[in-house]
Amino acid sequence: MALAVDVVVRYRKAVTYGVHALLAALESAGVEHGLSLGTTVEETAAHIAGSRADRVLVLWSFYSPDADAMAAELAAVRALAGRDGVLHIAGGVHATAEPQQVIDAGWDLAGIGEGESTIVSLVTALRRDDPLTDVPGLALRDADGVALRTRPAPQLPLDAFPSFPARRGRFGPIEITRGCRYTCRFCQTPFMFGGQFRHRSVASVREHVRAMAGHGLRDVRFITPTSLSYGSPGPDPDLDAVEELLAGVKEELPPHGRVFFGSFPSEVRPEHVTPEAMRLLKRNVANDNLIIGAQSGSDRVLAASGRGHDTSPVRDAVRIAVEHGFRPNVDFIFGMPGERAEDQEASLKLAADLAELGARIHTHTFMPLPGTPWRDAEPAFVPLATVRELDRLAQRGDAYGHWRKQAEHAARLAETAKAYPRRARRRRTG
Repeated sequence: MALAVDVVVRYRKAVTYGVHALLAALESAGVEHGLSLGTTVEETAAHIAGSRADRVLVLWSFYSPDADAMAAELAAVRALAGRDGVLHIAGGVHATAEPQQVIDAGWDLAGIGEGESTIVSLVTALRRDDPLTDVPGLALRDADGVALRTRPAPQLPLDAFPSFPARRGRFGPIEITRGCRYTCRFCQTPFMFGGQFRHRSVASVREHVRAMAGHGLRDVRFITPTSLSYGSPGPDPDLDAVEELLAGVKEELPPHGRVFFGSFPSEVRPEHVTPEAMRLLKRNVANDNLIIGAQSGSDRVLAASGRGHDTSPVRDAVRIAVEHGFRPNVDFIFGMPGERAEDQEASLKLAADLAELGARIHTHTFMPLPGTPWRDAEPAFVPLATVRELDRLAQRGDAYGHWRKQAEHAARLAETAKAYPRRARRRRTG
């Protein structure tokens, strides 16, 4: 006889997209389980304490900057909801990169890599009372406290699982591409999902849109590391594939439906912004803004970071986007490793020039994120002159962002990196 399993989610706005993918995997696989969403620490603890199931699996997902805050929440939940048969699992890119740190912080399990097949196998194993060491994609506490890794979870085609659990009435952006061939040294995406694109089929996307329209939703957005790469295996956009996608989505929507593409929560690479691409978007999308990744105004820093472009396409992209009726929001990262005073001056000069052309500047501070090639770099240093210029741009309405908060996160992440040397050997089952 199978054991009863309840799944409790610490449900936070910042990570709903990833959580929805896990719940969709459980839903589509038909694995029997109870489900509760805890929007606060107290609500999460109440769901755990009130469960009558044999086992309770509590799902936590968070980004690296939130790891310390989530560890404090975990301790509070454990203090409020003391009962047997509870397992707390952390998932997402931070848990994938730092499973030992996550287990030391109090979680019972860390999910390693893409979580859909892991969550299905894990809930199935709990129902059958099977050994968790047989579940792929996990790290669990060994007898001496060391993270013990199970075999890797497979990386499946995107069509294998939906983006969200439509039958539960939970929706969100549709993930159309996973993985990224542009292996920027500051970015966690290629580490988490691989260095090649995997695209969701147009047929699968249309299925998602039909479900949304059936529930009265009219706005469709997408998750992708680089919007205009949809359908392409390599660096050059396949605009025919993009047009097929957008036209198919519009066919599934009611007459008042709207398609948002190249805006939050996705972006566009600057070299992909061409007049032809902008005309295609103008025919098909509702957004009047685009997010464009520039990251630096220094060709030297761009080359060191592995961006795959210099500054010249950034200026062109802003000019072309504005000419076609879009307002560009251009990302800049200040304080990248090896950045000199002249590099920051070049970034500030480019940012000011782009603002004059009609762009808004989205400012970031470099953070040494786990899993990236720059994980062990020193946190960013942003000199006072740069701070003053960023403040001036913000006061004019030409810049926005949380770069000050990111500077605080960067210092904490650097300390964690020193406490957990990357070269520590991994312990695996079998």
